[in-house]
Amino acid sequence: MVKKIEIVGLGAGDLEQLPVGVYKKLLQARLLFLRTKEHPVISELEKEGLNYISFDSIYEKYDQFEQVYEEIARTLLTRAQTEPVIYAVPGHPLVAERTVQLLLEYGPKEEIEIIIGGGQSFIDALFASLKIDPIEGFQLLDGTALHACQLQIDQHIFISQVYDQFVASNVKLTLMDKLPDDYQVYIVTAAGSKNEIIEKVPLYELDRNVSINNLTSVYVPPVTEDQILLKNFSKLREIIAELRGPNGCPWDKEQTHESLKRYLIEETYEVIEAIDNKDIDHLIEELGDVLLQVMLHAQIGEDDGYYSIDDVIEGLSTKMIRRHPHVFGNVSAANAEEVVYNWQEIKKQEKGEAPASFLEGVPKSLPNLLRAYELQMKAAKVGFDWQEITPALAKVKEELNEFIDELDGTVEGLLRAKKEFGDLLFAFVNVARFLKIHPEEALFETNEKFRRRFQYIEGKVKASGKPFEEYTLEELDQFWDEAKSTGL
Repeated sequence: MVKKIEIVGLGAGDLEQLPVGVYKKLLQARLLFLRTKEHPVISELEKEGLNYISFDSIYEKYDQFEQVYEEIARTLLTRAQTEPVIYAVPGHPLVAERTVQLLLEYGPKEEIEIIIGGGQSFIDALFASLKIDPIEGFQLLDGTALHACQLQIDQHIFISQVYDQFVASNVKLTLMDKLPDDYQVYIVTAAGSKNEIIEKVPLYELDRNVSINNLTSVYVPPVTEDQILLKNFSKLREIIAELRGPNGCPWDKEQTHESLKRYLIEETYEVIEAIDNKDIDHLIEELGDVLLQVMLHAQIGEDDGYYSIDDVIEGLSTKMIRRHPHVFGNVSAANAEEVVYNWQEIKKQEKGEAPASFLEGVPKSLPNLLRAYELQMKAAKVGFDWQEITPALAKVKEELNEFIDELDGTVEGLLRAKKEFGDLLFAFVNVARFLKIHPEEALFETNEKFRRRFQYIEGKVKASGKPFEEYTLEELDQFWDEAKSTGL
């Protein structure tokens, strides 16, 4: 016996839309299953004596649609082992039907033939009802599994599976990530049938419509307003390309990788300042400025024919997956330390042969306090490090004494003192590392503290009406102590 499941579509709405062949199969079927009986065609065919088994009750058993679809597919495959099955779904079997995809995947493994019959897709009816030409570009998305990253808002968007107000609410919230709350969308129910309803509503009212049912889809017209499109990465890429293009900005067109270096450094520090100030609005702005630098470097690479932002993104995505096997693979990592260890081991494998020096990878362009910290971290990884803090503290005292000894008032002594001062700073960085104090952050906080207290002094001097020159250091120190007592 040939084991088979024949899948037919019930069309988008009326019985008049049903192909004659499908109509006959439904009425003559010995074993007919329906994904849902909630369809206008079924109520019409019931009057003609249609016999069927519906899967509607399964929807009540699970919280996730995927579980529903799995059970439907498994039930059909089991019944097909003993007799041929006809399975009817709304619309066309190959459009927005997860159960059909599961049957196509599982059927051949169980030696069950899966036959796809006819049926009119609801997409055809939507195009006709909304008078849309699909060649303009469109997306068909599942309302039960919608994510903002899927949305191409410059195209026609059709969202199916909007069964009820709960799904409609999730669809609304997802669309609001990309669109204004009052953006006009369409609720289309029973497209192409005599019961067709098309309602134009602002996005915020999408889930307030009481007529939503299993024949409902949502249509989102393409966005044409530049202000809305500014959230799109593709729009940013277009802007940067235009700035560097023939009719673009003279300054942007002149930039090179070398000329932009200092701006990337400046913008990075401004991001750090925004983080330290806990200023979210400023952080958004400064992260945008850093992204601008990345986009400019990528556009220069594209203009020169070497690479594009796509290559940058691909390289980063590949590296993140490769270096996080505890997330994307089968490696375990119980804590952050294990993650760092795995990262370093994978990095070694990527590099192949051993580096010429263990200190490779610490660029000279780093601020030197930070560079000292990184060099020490590299050396510590291969055992060149004290095991506890006492020798590190002793080294600070030793370097301080050597520095003081060189301050003999001579030019030669000053040159030697400069070297000892560097040694002293390096030793202090070592102590900070043992205490898990980041030296760059610690010095930043001290600089900020100095700035606040000195500005307090400036305020006091200004309020007095006297110039700085008329104050003694002792008097200024009193203002400093006042600032300190206020917690500045």
